[in-house]
Amino acid sequence: MSTEALARLAEERVDHRFKGLPPDADGLTVGELAAQRRNLFTDGFTTPVLALSAERLEHNLTLMETYAARHGLAFAPHGKTSMAPQLFRRQTERGAWGITLAVPHQVRVARAFGVARVFLANELVDPAALRWIAAELTADPDFRFVCYVDSVRGVELMGEALAGTARPVDVVVELAAGEGARTGVRTEAECAAVADAVAAEPALRLVGVAGYEGEVPRATPERVRAWLRRLVALAVDFDEARRFSGVDEVVVSAGGSAWFDAVADVFAELPGLSVPVLKLLRSGAYVSHDDGHYRELTPFNRVPEEGALEPAFRLWTQVVSRPSAEQAFVNAGKRDAAYDLDLPIAQAVRRNGVERPATGVEVTALSDQHAWLRTAPGADLEVGDWLGLGLSHPCTSFDKWQLIPLAQADGTVVDYIRTFF
Repeated sequence: MSTEALARLAEERVDHRFKGLPPDADGLTVGELAAQRRNLFTDGFTTPVLALSAERLEHNLTLMETYAARHGLAFAPHGKTSMAPQLFRRQTERGAWGITLAVPHQVRVARAFGVARVFLANELVDPAALRWIAAELTADPDFRFVCYVDSVRGVELMGEALAGTARPVDVVVELAAGEGARTGVRTEAECAAVADAVAAEPALRLVGVAGYEGEVPRATPERVRAWLRRLVALAVDFDEARRFSGVDEVVVSAGGSAWFDAVADVFAELPGLSVPVLKLLRSGAYVSHDDGHYRELTPFNRVPEEGALEPAFRLWTQVVSRPSAEQAFVNAGKRDAAYDLDLPIAQAVRRNGVERPATGVEVTALSDQHAWLRTAPGADLEVGDWLGLGLSHPCTSFDKWQLIPLAQADGTVVDYIRTFF
């Protein structure tokens, strides 16, 4: 990745654009503010403020690096989770093959920061975006780009937009996870037709197969593994039919954040092909994990001997109203907290520098700028208290904050993570 582009992030000025930062930091660069190592709780940060745990982030990065290596998987974590180039760098430093992305804007962000390998988990048919990708491939011989194809029509549109380009665009046929699932080709016969269409387009090169097991209808371990075996069998069939002509390796890719254990198991069954296989895992939510949806779905619940991810986000809010013994309100709502999967979870109360569990406090609803709290009899909560909330769904949490303090356990802020959504 580009050291120079990443360094420029530290030169950005702190001002009103960034929520929760100390008002007296206006005009400082991000690097200058980070060098002050301010404390999240005592040095001027205003609520609401989202903090990312430095220790838990490091733990999660290490765990997934180790997991992928143990199971012989290449790793292209989904960057749409964080859209944070600083985290992309840390992921690639931990052995990631590249970064997975979903739409052209995200690829432009990644390229602006020097990401050398991008897996686009989508069919790309926008002519302007395709021409930009072609220009990037021409300008940088070391840039590797792979994207989905899931229809003959899509292949035709790609071929039209890329006609005459110097380097072909590498594509993988996306196998749908089943009837009623999201995108992808529904049957193996249709996959073959799409592969035939790719072979007829000189601007494209078929390099593998892929899909997303998280869309398997009525998912169970057995149903997910059955679909993954279909994906592996498709790669074998394509190889036997010599559809991967001229490639140095075949890409076989799957893996969200809920079933990567099944991906590891089934990909281990993949027989040898005519060329080496890049078994590419794409899980992204692990980087911060969460306190709700992914806490319940993580495969580490099924394989606890392999470790456990740790939720790294906490949204600090402040009690601004206590209208009754049963109710209270804090100053963070839908503009600040992820709520598309689960409501935030009250975790900790801070008062006069002392932190304790938020016993008897429950978030029941969110308004734009308030969280509604139900308080049990005896719950010790006062106006002015800081309330720490756990969040569900990492992608939406990152999406709501442009500059996120990276804080150590004692509250010392050691860096600021810039996002680009």
